[in-house]
Amino acid sequence: MRKTAIINGQVILPEGIWAQGYVEWDKDRITAAGQGDYQGDGRTIDAGGLYISPGFIDMHTHGAGGHDFMDGTVEAYLGAARMHARHGTTALAPTTLTSTDEELFNTFAVFKKAREHNDRGAKLLGLHLEGPYFAFSQKGAQDPRYLRNPRPEEYEAILAASDDIIRWSLAPELDGALEFGRRLREKGILPSIAHTDATYEETVAAFQTGFTHITHLYSCMSSITRRNGYRYAGVLEAAYLLDEMSVEIIADGIHVPKSLLQYVCKFKNHDQIALVTDSMRGAGMPEGEYMLGGLTNGQRVIVEDGVAKLPDRSAFAGSVATADRLVRTMIDLAGLPLYEAVRMISLNPARMLGIDGQYGSLAPGKKADILLFDDRIRLQRIFIDGKDITD
Repeated sequence: MRKTAIINGQVILPEGIWAQGYVEWDKDRITAAGQGDYQGDGRTIDAGGLYISPGFIDMHTHGAGGHDFMDGTVEAYLGAARMHARHGTTALAPTTLTSTDEELFNTFAVFKKAREHNDRGAKLLGLHLEGPYFAFSQKGAQDPRYLRNPRPEEYEAILAASDDIIRWSLAPELDGALEFGRRLREKGILPSIAHTDATYEETVAAFQTGFTHITHLYSCMSSITRRNGYRYAGVLEAAYLLDEMSVEIIADGIHVPKSLLQYVCKFKNHDQIALVTDSMRGAGMPEGEYMLGGLTNGQRVIVEDGVAKLPDRSAFAGSVATADRLVRTMIDLAGLPLYEAVRMISLNPARMLGIDGQYGSLAPGKKADILLFDDRIRLQRIFIDGKDITD
């Protein structure tokens, strides 16, 4: 196979944009990227001034296109991956919800099968387990029937059942959580703080144990509280005081509104921010009623006003955002330049997941996951592993 090059485009780098440049690849690997005219001998695709971008990486999504990963079918995995790919996500971490052990173990088997048959969707990097070790007071849309503390006999069985887990979100203040976090780090799995009532001090202890990431900042977590007259900072304050703590934000403009998006970007190092959809099956679909979680044991939710809500509208129940929407939101509401918004959904999540040697930028040697889009992030061409999967 001859090399291929996209030429005459605006190349998005982690630190800026080349006004005119090219990206070349051979098979599934980028071989060159440069400014000016392309001098190579590969087959060329004229970008016509469009942006050439690294593919987007969504490290927290529950589904899209009418499918949820908790449906427990290969069809659901492939359908969600294809919908996300249409919106620029070239790699993602399928995310679970609190559930029965039977559903969870079935998910492990289905994930492996889906990975083998996924030829036109976002790559399935590995599983993100969200729960069941959460604070009941911060459950959000998670099913309270399955919330519990981590116990070695249970989580060791789960870890033994799958080698595809790459991150696990839990509340670090629960009994046994710090020991569990150490075990995850031993296995090369990212422990992430989520659905938690931890104090600042408990968050620091968790960070020192290996909890270096915070799941969906501002959603289902503690802030300043008073106990017997004394004030205590919470996870939110720790997110800013711990410089090396990374965070993810659901940048749909609703879960985190304009003022808070600007706040995060003003006071948090931009290299420590990742954009995630936290999307449920309604992403990319019309508004209406959907199931959050599996079709059998999930919860009914309402999609309206660009977000999913519990039926009583007391809380959000996951987003219906896609990756292109996240980038637009960060530009329009947070006021970021394009290259920084793209970095937050490419190189930053790749680094947080420990895969930045393979993904996240248009550097030679990395996977040829490449996008072409206009100034409103409308996708024109999508390449995954160097293959054009554009519909």
